[in-house]
Amino acid sequence: MQIFLPIAEVSVNAFTLLGLGGIVGVLSGMFGVGGGFLITPLLFFVGIPPAVAVATSANQIVASSVSGVLAHFKRKTVDLKMGLVLLAGGLVGSAIGIQIFNILKAMGQVDLLVTLCYVVFLGIIGFLMLIESLRAIKRAKGRPGGRPERKKHLWVHTLPFKMKFRASGLYISAIPPIGVGVMVGMLGAVMGVGGGFIMVPAMIYILGMPTKVVIGTSLFQIIFTAGFTTLLHAYTNHTVDVLLAFLLLVGGVIGAQIGTQIGLKLKAEQLRILLALLVLAVCLKLGIDLLIPPKDLYSLGA
Repeated sequence: MQIFLPIAEVSVNAFTLLGLGGIVGVLSGMFGVGGGFLITPLLFFVGIPPAVAVATSANQIVASSVSGVLAHFKRKTVDLKMGLVLLAGGLVGSAIGIQIFNILKAMGQVDLLVTLCYVVFLGIIGFLMLIESLRAIKRAKGRPGGRPERKKHLWVHTLPFKMKFRASGLYISAIPPIGVGVMVGMLGAVMGVGGGFIMVPAMIYILGMPTKVVIGTSLFQIIFTAGFTTLLHAYTNHTVDVLLAFLLLVGGVIGAQIGTQIGLKLKAEQLRILLALLVLAVCLKLGIDLLIPPKDLYSLGA
């Protein structure tokens, strides 16, 4: 069932796009990530131009995140106050990231640099998460009751402008959450990601948040940041393909509910190591594609 995508200007199988949206939705519900780090490279693989893939995947991230966060609201595992602080930084970062994206597009280097950003960030984050996850599993096995030891005092406790986050049980400075939000917002605009693959580890290891509220809070922030990014891309670049976004949305909403149920049955350490392996797998695939010579060495452009 081939359909023509008007903005991307390519024909793609509709069921393939529904399947991609469903896979990303499952990941969103399981790990608290928007899934952009996976859906954008997958769209590259099926022939969608990178500029359109980046802008449209941000739209899909909103739907899968909404579906996932509703399930977490029912379980009261969302820290709204922390989410709003992260969101404040995320909106600023998105505006900055859009300007960077426009500069790269004008230079004609957006395709290469977006892919390179994926390889670098996914490689670093995946490797660090894998090491930390393995350490957490070893600590859990070594302690009675299988509970890993949590850090009580982190460097974020020494910074000014402290706020109390009751749902997370934290009393820390607002500066680190805002900084994390800015970084994630910039990455979302440039790379077409929700930023959950960076935000989730940052919330656990930098902010010291308990894992049970990290996923829901991450999804809450991603909804608004990705939505804002989509609007900016549509207004400035006109690269949001509505038909492509719709097919991804349908699959993503269904998949997010399934992923949430799966995530509840796995331990926190198991979720982290699965996410780390997935990030590294995508990084490896993109890296290989950069090194392999393309079938067509030359192409005609407008």
